[in-house]
Amino acid sequence: MLSRIALPHGELIFPAFLPDATLGAVRATDAGDLRAAGVRAVVMNVFHLMQKPGSSTIEALGGLHAMSGWNGPIITDSGGFQAYSLIRQNAKFGRLSDQGITFQPEGAERKFQLTPEKCVQLQLAYGTDVVICLDDCTHVDDAASEQRVSVLRTIKWAKRCRDEFDLQIRQRRLPPERQPKLFAVIQGGGDHALRRECADALLAIGFDGYGYGGWPLDGAGKLVAETLAFTRECIPREFPMHALGIGQPANVVACVAMGYEMFDCAMPTRDARNGRLYTYRGDPADPGFRLRGDWYDYCYIADKKFIKTNTPIDPSCDCYTCQHYTIGYLNHLNKVGESTYLRLATIHNLRFMARLVETLQRGIADDA
Repeated sequence: MLSRIALPHGELIFPAFLPDATLGAVRATDAGDLRAAGVRAVVMNVFHLMQKPGSSTIEALGGLHAMSGWNGPIITDSGGFQAYSLIRQNAKFGRLSDQGITFQPEGAERKFQLTPEKCVQLQLAYGTDVVICLDDCTHVDDAASEQRVSVLRTIKWAKRCRDEFDLQIRQRRLPPERQPKLFAVIQGGGDHALRRECADALLAIGFDGYGYGGWPLDGAGKLVAETLAFTRECIPREFPMHALGIGQPANVVACVAMGYEMFDCAMPTRDARNGRLYTYRGDPADPGFRLRGDWYDYCYIADKKFIKTNTPIDPSCDCYTCQHYTIGYLNHLNKVGESTYLRLATIHNLRFMARLVETLQRGIADDA
């Protein structure tokens, strides 16, 4: 596994979990909270940002880093998955063609267009550290005919993204240390032949890194481990691989064992807001700790058994929340709907994920 990647706003050590700051912020936290929790990079989303606050506003505010107060690396997802979620599940909201994506979310006053070229232009204008190519996302269980269309379109879009990226870098005269990386996304659903075809075509075009594209869970909500492992094998190990959308703790451990280096997901922070907090069974700092078996638990903060519990969420945790507050107090804040709960809970789950990748970086993880 690669150990790190140099980016314009700092070095990213692998493996790395990047919380989703979709609209320019990780909900209920600020940049200082993220840094204190051990977060090293975040993911934002072009599909949403071009709508709110809008590209002209982002530019007026100095780009994503200045706007958000976050001075570490930012990866901007292209919007391919969001187009899948919006359009493939309800065609009235837009359409996908070889040219790009046209969409009008419910409540929006106008239509938006996202082509491969515009996708790259926006990401560079926002000041991102990793540009992700626009791709045509599918579900792993979609029909073979849809998977083939997706692969062919994804390859064509990736080539257009590559060409536009190179053009923009020349026109902007960016020195090497300020140039973001360009990642392409591998599609193909559960068809290994299509995954190989897509990977080979993208490798021939040439990118700095690659991502696993498509929904990473099957109909039962289980990780499509065989397809994930195969896709990683299609890409030489000198290139980093981003397991897009994967963030459930056990799935992160499983994918690191496959050779994936980067992860992002809204689940840990969403779980925190909804009252599901993560705790370790043991202390990851203990030399004897291993990420195998039942190595972590869920703490459901609304449970009545916590009303008078005078201990932190996790005795081994060094996050701000566990160092200053008890489960009983968090139970109270959650019960009365106090917004402070959202911040404190999110800080804890973010620190859990940061400690997880720190543990993995030390090479403690065993094969699951």
